[in-house]
Amino acid sequence: MRAPQRIEKKVQEVASLLIPIQGRLLLAPNVTVAEIVPVSQVIPVEDAPAWYLGNCSWREQTIPLLSFEVMNGEDKPGVASRSRFAVLNTTGVNESLPFIAILTQGLPRLARVTEEEITEREDADNKPFELMHVSWAGEEAVIPHVEAMERAFLDYLHLDN
Repeated sequence: MRAPQRIEKKVQEVASLLIPIQGRLLLAPNVTVAEIVPVSQVIPVEDAPAWYLGNCSWREQTIPLLSFEVMNGEDKPGVASRSRFAVLNTTGVNESLPFIAILTQGLPRLARVTEEEITEREDADNKPFELMHVSWAGEEAVIPHVEAMERAFLDYLHLDN
């Protein structure tokens, strides 16, 4: 009797979201984004770094609201009428931080990303919290480095990773 052979199935597409932030788009797989929610009250945190905008409430939890732009050395984004909070699932570096949120500048759009349609842009230098610059279906986007954002927040809190 022969052992069953493992069949490798290539992923055809990755369901993702194009998230508008100040001056560009982020591209994140759907599994990274827990929910897009309307902007709600942000509770400031005293003596916090500029990229830590404060805390927001989501599903009866307190979630840190971070600025992707400020983390990368850019200007702090404002809150516009179309702004939302994108609640992101963290990577599990520390179980005490299951989610972080970022401020968006509009509603995300669904993107079905295939290997044939996405290419890495080598003409752009990645900033500390950018995993990769890509071109997808004629659009330029940045894949955020969620784990680095998570680690920076945990370092700020002085929590062991």
